[in-house]
Amino acid sequence: MLYILYVSLMSHSDLEPVWRALASPHRRRILDVLREKPCTTGDVAEALGENRFLVMQHLNRLREADLVVVEVDGRRRINHLNPVPIQRIYERWVGKYQGDWASALVGLKRTVEAKSKKHKGRRTKRA
Repeated sequence: MLYILYVSLMSHSDLEPVWRALASPHRRRILDVLREKPCTTGDVAEALGENRFLVMQHLNRLREADLVVVEVDGRRRINHLNPVPIQRIYERWVGKYQGDWASALVGLKRTVEAKSKKHKGRRTKRA
């Protein structure tokens, strides 16, 4: 619990390792697997049909970016997705622009509907 609190207090400049980790399609696929359920490294490698060594390297990068948290259970290492850094990216980048895009789409819809009404009006007058 304290770990997630620490990550949620990160500043926006601390998101650089997260962006770098997300830049790799292999790492994004690993996150997709972990989103379904926590997995051991072997389980992730099997789910992706990838080499275990390659998966271990990518998991290390994801851990460095705080996107994956490891639970040690005896000899097993269970990898868990930590969605907090992705939420921070959403808050910083997507959330801020979401309202602008919605407003622009509503404006576009109104413009298209107004032109469509004008066009239909011309057809009715000619007929």
